[in-house]
Amino acid sequence: MSGLRNMGGQKSMGLLALFFAAVCSANAATRPGVIRVEVDASQSPQRILHTHLTIPVEPGPLTLLFPEWIPGEHMPDGPINGMAGLKFMAGRKPLPWRRDLLDMFAFHLTVPAGVTSLDVKFDFLISGVSSGYSSGASSTAYLNDLSWNQVILYPRGFAAKDLVYAPSLKLPSGWKFGTALPGAKQTGDTITFDPEPLSTLVDSPVLAGRFFRVIPIGQDPTHEIDIAADSEADLAMSPETEAAYRKLVAETGALFGSRHYRDYHFLLTLSDDTAHFGLEHHESSDDRSYEKMLVDPAFLINTASLLPHEFVHSWNGKYRRPEDLATSDYHQPMRDDLLWVYEGLTEYWGDVLTARSGLLNNDQSHDEFARLVALYDHEPGRSWRPLQDTADAAVVLYKADTDWRNWRRDTDFYDESVFLWLGVDTTIRRLTKGQKSMNDFSHAFHGGPGGAPALKTYTFEDVVAALNALVPYDWSGYLRTRLDSVATKTPDEALLASGWQVVYSDEPNQIERARDVVRKIATLTNSIGLVANEDGTLADVLYEGPSFKAGLGPGMKITEVGGKAFALDLLRSAVAASASTPVQLKVKNGPQEQIYTIDYHGGAKYPHLQRVQNRPDVLDEILRPLAQ
Repeated sequence: MSGLRNMGGQKSMGLLALFFAAVCSANAATRPGVIRVEVDASQSPQRILHTHLTIPVEPGPLTLLFPEWIPGEHMPDGPINGMAGLKFMAGRKPLPWRRDLLDMFAFHLTVPAGVTSLDVKFDFLISGVSSGYSSGASSTAYLNDLSWNQVILYPRGFAAKDLVYAPSLKLPSGWKFGTALPGAKQTGDTITFDPEPLSTLVDSPVLAGRFFRVIPIGQDPTHEIDIAADSEADLAMSPETEAAYRKLVAETGALFGSRHYRDYHFLLTLSDDTAHFGLEHHESSDDRSYEKMLVDPAFLINTASLLPHEFVHSWNGKYRRPEDLATSDYHQPMRDDLLWVYEGLTEYWGDVLTARSGLLNNDQSHDEFARLVALYDHEPGRSWRPLQDTADAAVVLYKADTDWRNWRRDTDFYDESVFLWLGVDTTIRRLTKGQKSMNDFSHAFHGGPGGAPALKTYTFEDVVAALNALVPYDWSGYLRTRLDSVATKTPDEALLASGWQVVYSDEPNQIERARDVVRKIATLTNSIGLVANEDGTLADVLYEGPSFKAGLGPGMKITEVGGKAFALDLLRSAVAASASTPVQLKVKNGPQEQIYTIDYHGGAKYPHLQRVQNRPDVLDEILRPLAQ
């Protein structure tokens, strides 16, 4: 009986092999040739792009896809609502099409007999929304950030690396541009690029603008910061800042030991009218920040870790990538469970490299670590949601409201994971008596042969194996305990193991103060338990904190502080005087307005680091530069 079942199984497997071979052969035979994509961005100041694709086709049913899951965005947020005026043409004949009823990113049509080429035209309507990644605002009167996923369709059934696109881009007259996309040749205001796989095209955004500057910061290979701004004055970069970015290039070389790119472009957008974020690419980064980032000290401090974080992603996220995030196209769902490595380890190295490169001085770096520990010491959501779930639920947390974030939790796989990896680093150093560290881990895990971009995936087990190769330990248990448990003491324990602890005083934390200036808010979570906007609106209220117990909630609006018209500094002064004078706020909640007295008498409380006696200073050893 078992022999007959085996024979039947072998026969079935043989038939399946023949079937899949036939499917693969058919796919290989029908794979389209080079697809041309021509983008006209000459009207980008009016927030509109025009795209024209020429796709080689064969007669029969055809499904074209708009990119849905964009690498690095960790959610299905492809900006399909920006598409308008979609038309399919075979020669001069328009072809009917229909969107899939269950899959909003798929378009079905039938190619008539004798047709070998399909023309596709549509406009992309650039959002004016200040949040979002490639779905956010990306143009002003003077600049445009082109993400190629905004302007392409691709045929279903093929891996992105197997589809070849020949791109061209028309810019407004006189604009300059920067990109890692190779082979740029410019004629007038139109740039053509070498044909590249779709995976490379989507991974190579173009930054263009009227006010544009290129700052070389490293050779062998070439590294440069390409800056577009809304004014000439905002392109200025101090010699000290430029030197720090040059140091960043040197420090990554010392840390990782190799580079997995041909050259690297920091594409830096400086505008108050675009979305603000950083998005990693293998040979570039899309860094969008405030107009005054380079010329105002508070803004420079607030954004110091932006470029280091996205730069680290070239190694951790692009070269080394979780297996479940390395999908073959932009339609397959991604699983975010390892974002505590993908983003968390990147955040750790981003903070460390910000210090090693001198973008923040030692005191400022200390204040950043103190700010983060205080943040998680005042996050009651950690009592019910484990760190792992913030990664698992990334798809919904990225788009969650900002109010009640301390109770809901945010995308904490970024900042809380800093302490997860700080704990790993201090543990390695303790177990090896200072002979090895996370420097050695990343040199081995992210190093290897350099050169052109490559992809090497990993699993949780691979991370554990790499740690065990460095020093044997129960790394699986160590990580899983801190990832899967609630109310962990990871931030405080990791900081203590590095020789430091958090204390509170009435002296403002430099990083928190800069963040407040840039965001025009007052962060008083550690004292009365709220965050207030410049107009008095409560951006957040600490669940079960003093303001919560007084009856306040997010969205309410402070109109008076102690009988005087609301101002952020007046609110800060009232908190500072709370030891002797109760904090009284007149607050409007819709049609209701009343006075609330907050039962808090501790004065101003800002977090700072303090050395712990009889413990070695491991933190400063970690922050010490590697490059000579």
